[in-house]
Amino acid sequence: MIAVSVRKDKIQISGHANYAEEGKDIVCAGVTALTQTLVKSIEDLTEDKIEYDISPGRADIKYGNLSEKAKTLVDSFFIGICMIADEFPDNVRIV
Repeated sequence: MIAVSVRKDKIQISGHANYAEEGKDIVCAGVTALTQTLVKSIEDLTEDKIEYDISPGRADIKYGNLSEKAKTLVDSFFIGICMIADEFPDNVRIV
């Protein structure tokens, strides 16, 4: 199960979806794509500074006082994660 925590100053993602075998897991791929897109979008589209560490089965993203643009990007990420969690409740949990 992938656990996703979105807080005022950080996002933490941990675990594995176990929906399918490695390399064919669409749930994992969806969460990974949203996470990597969020990081790259904040870096490229805003002047906000973030710290992140992404590794297999884990992502930690830390940030301070975000601009409105970056907050919108985080909100969009959260909407996408919630959609995946709604569709695959046995594989993704919002904590």
